[in-house]
Amino acid sequence: MLYRFEGCTLDLTRGCLEAAGHEVELRPKCFDVLRHLLENGNRLISKEELVAAAWPQVAVTDESLARCISDVRAAIADHEHKIIKTVPRRGYLFTADVTRHEHAEPREQQGGPAAVTEHVLTERPSIAVLAFTSMSGDLDQEYFSDGITEDIITELSRFSELLVIARNSSFRYKGQSVDVRQVGRELGARYVLEGSVRRAGDCIRITVQLIDATTGVHRWAERYDRKLEDTFAVQDEVARTIVRVLAVHVNKAETERALAKPPAAWLAYDHYLRAAHTFIRFHSSFDKDDLLQVRRSLDRALAIDPNYARAHALLSKSCIELWVHRWDDGCPWPAAIDAAYQSAREAVRLAPDRSGAHVALGWALSFMRQHEAAVAEFERATELNPNLTDHHFAFVPLVAGDPARAVQTLEAQMRLDPFYLPRVPSLLGFAYYLLGRYADALAQLQTAVPRAPNHGHCRRYLAATYAQLGQLDKAREEVAEALRIDPWFTINQAFFAKICKRPEDGKHFNDGMRKAGFPE
Repeated sequence: MLYRFEGCTLDLTRGCLEAAGHEVELRPKCFDVLRHLLENGNRLISKEELVAAAWPQVAVTDESLARCISDVRAAIADHEHKIIKTVPRRGYLFTADVTRHEHAEPREQQGGPAAVTEHVLTERPSIAVLAFTSMSGDLDQEYFSDGITEDIITELSRFSELLVIARNSSFRYKGQSVDVRQVGRELGARYVLEGSVRRAGDCIRITVQLIDATTGVHRWAERYDRKLEDTFAVQDEVARTIVRVLAVHVNKAETERALAKPPAAWLAYDHYLRAAHTFIRFHSSFDKDDLLQVRRSLDRALAIDPNYARAHALLSKSCIELWVHRWDDGCPWPAAIDAAYQSAREAVRLAPDRSGAHVALGWALSFMRQHEAAVAEFERATELNPNLTDHHFAFVPLVAGDPARAVQTLEAQMRLDPFYLPRVPSLLGFAYYLLGRYADALAQLQTAVPRAPNHGHCRRYLAATYAQLGQLDKAREEVAEALRIDPWFTINQAFFAKICKRPEDGKHFNDGMRKAGFPE
C-alpha cells in the first residue's frame, strides 16, 4: 500500500518515505505517527490516540510526541504547519489531500512496470442523498421536495464520521432513472438514499430507502406520515436512523447535534425553501431578478418569524451579492455590507451551533477587512460541519492573503461535490492567478465562463489572466464581455484591492486588468 500527498509517498511495503523523488530518513515511531495521520486524514486526532498508535502499551511524555511531530513536519517540508495542523489543547489534524494506491501483481514478469491502482482515500462511510421525488404532480411544488432533501443532507453532514456528497452533485441525477451502483461509482458514495415527498393539504408523506451502492442491496426503508408542522422532526428522525444503520461502519457517531430553532410558523419555512431554491439558481444565472426574488421570499419568512436563523443567514449573503454587482434596488450598496453583517450576527446569535450562520458572518467580515475574525468564523463552521462545501469558505483565505489555502479548500470541495457550481473553478482560477500560476488559472477559468456566461467577476479574472500570458487579443474580448455585463465597471471601482489584506495582491490583480484594457 502507498499513500501519496503533497508530492510525498509513504510506502508501507518498503517502510519508507519519499519526498521530491528522494527517500527521506524517518525514525520508526515517526513513520507510525505519519501513517496514523494519513489513515485518518481530515479528522481531529487526540494526542492520546497518536501515542497509542505509535507507542502501544508504553508510557511516553508529550515531549516525545511533539518531537516526533516536528521530525515528520521537517521530513515532508511542512514548515508552516499547514499540512499537519496543531489544534491547541485538542490534538492534530492532517489537512492535505491523500490518495491510496494498491500494488497490483508486478508486471516485471511480463516485461512492463508494476501496475498501481489509484483510489480516493475514503476511510469514512460515504453517502449521497438523491433529490427526493415530488409526488404532488405540480412542478411548482418541486422546491418543497428539494428543500426537504437539502435539509436531510445538511443534518447528515453534521456527523463527522460520515462523508456526505454535496447537494449540488447528488441533485444532478434529479428526474433521471438511475442505477444506484453507477451513481455510487460516479460520486464516490458507498451508500445512496432515495426518497419521495407527497404534500396534500396540511399533511405530508415522506418515504425513504437506503441502498448499498456497491451491491445494489436495500439496507433500510421507511415511510413517515405527518402533519406539515412535524416535518422538522421527520428530517431529524431520518438523519438519526441512517446514522444508526451505518453505525457498524462508524468508529464514533456524534449523538449531540445543535439544530437551529425551527420557524414559529410553517409558512415561514415554505418561504425560506423558495428563497434557497432560487438562490442556487442565481449562482448559475447571475440574474438580478433571481436575487431580488430571493430577498422577497426571505422578507416574507422573517415577517412571519423574525427569529428564523437560516433566513437571516441567507439574507446576509444576498446583501453582499447586491453590493458586489452594484444592484441597488432595495439595498443601496454603500450600506449593504453593514446590513449583511447585522443579519449574519443575528443568525449566529439565534443559532450559534449552525455552520451556515458562521459562514455568513465570515463572508461579511471579509468585506469589512476583519480578516482574522473571518478566518475564525469559517474554522468554527468547519468544526460544526466537517463536510462543509460552501464555496464562500475559499473567498476568506483569498482576501486574507493565503491563496494556497484557498486552492486546497476548493480542490477538497471538488472531490465532495463533483458537479460543483461555476463559482468553484472561477475562484480556483483566481487563486492560481494570485499565486502567479497563470496557465493553471486559465484552465479553470475557461471551464467556468461557459457555465456562467453572465458572471462578470469570472470574466475579469479571465481577462487579467490572458493579459498576464501575453494573449492580449483574447484579453480584449473578455474585457468587452465583462463590460457588457457590468457597464459601470472601472479598475478604481474594483472591490478586491479595497478589501484584501495584502496590498500586493490587489496591485497584482489591478495590473492584470490594466494590461487587459479595462478603463481606469
